[in-house]
Amino acid sequence: MSRRAIEAFYSATFDQIVPVSSCEAAEMSKILENIYRCVNIALVNELKLLCQRMGLNIWEIVDAAKTKPFGFQAFYPGPGLGGHCIPIDPYYLSWKAREFDFTAHFIELAGEVNTNMPYEVVSRVAQHLNARGIPLNSARLLVLGLAYKKNVDDCRESPSIKILGLLAGHGSALSYFDPHVSGYVSHRYGSLPGVELTELSDEALLSADATLILTDHDAFDFERIVKLSSTVIDTRNATRNVTENREKIILA
Repeated sequence: MSRRAIEAFYSATFDQIVPVSSCEAAEMSKILENIYRCVNIALVNELKLLCQRMGLNIWEIVDAAKTKPFGFQAFYPGPGLGGHCIPIDPYYLSWKAREFDFTAHFIELAGEVNTNMPYEVVSRVAQHLNARGIPLNSARLLVLGLAYKKNVDDCRESPSIKILGLLAGHGSALSYFDPHVSGYVSHRYGSLPGVELTELSDEALLSADATLILTDHDAFDFERIVKLSSTVIDTRNATRNVTENREKIILA
């Protein structure tokens, strides 16, 4: 009776609904979708790290692979996972599995890879600053993007927040800007370290030792960012269509 009532309610709004046998099956279906993305993002993040060592461009490789008309869905690497669903929900199932004497290996391994990505970004930044004779503990860094994905203001579990904290812990002088976010305070980490900018001025770009693109918002003028920045650490391949000053762009 309750399922029929729920079906009637949602059918009034949606063209298609998919009834299943129980609330547990419905919840598992939702978690399966989250796990699918979590595991595949971890896979491509790990391959990104390998490709960096091999001198290959992971974005070029994924774009070539996705031309296969079946059996492949493209996932792209990034600085870590964000939002509420993918970074959190799969681990409810991993915890629940222990009640059944079962270890969810794929979930836990994916978590290790994805959780480590902010640390990999910071390591990549440090390497390239050191190559220019600038230690991380005295670098002036500009971080672009706080939201966990493009064109939204949602910062829940955003890797940008973690990366800011890690850079601050190394002593970097930080400023940050997100056109969709203002005055954000993290429930987990509190107030963000560094100086929040109300606009992305030429001076801010010119004065930074490196500019980090952590969210590829459409509002960012990537041509301008690359032109005015000393170095661009691009974690999203946001500058793929920037044709000038390629020597300034470092994929992380």
